[in-house]
Amino acid sequence: MKKTIKVIGSISLLAMLLVGCGGKYIDGNYTGEGQGASGVIKVEVVVEKGKISEIKLVEHNETKTLVEGVEENLVPEVIEKQGTEDVQAISGATSSSKGVIEAINNALESASK
Repeated sequence: MKKTIKVIGSISLLAMLLVGCGGKYIDGNYTGEGQGASGVIKVEVVVEKGKISEIKLVEHNETKTLVEGVEENLVPEVIEKQGTEDVQAISGATSSSKGVIEAINNALESASK
């Protein structure tokens, strides 16, 4: 009986540890590029504990006000959803949005488990 309880306890502990590792990405900093309206957009995606924790626009030639809208709206949505699936382009900044999404996806290819 004690042996069975120990085995069940060990399995439960292992399951909790595996769930605690969570996330579908490998920790690290990843860069990616995408095509925006005015050229290449370069991003850095930071993954911590298997999840996207930060996305930085490192380099771009986009119109400042358009790319600010992308940074303020699209980037937080990607972090919240932990990926770009179902993330819509920002109205008025469609090409910049698509370039950022492409760059994020390219970065996440390297981070995928």
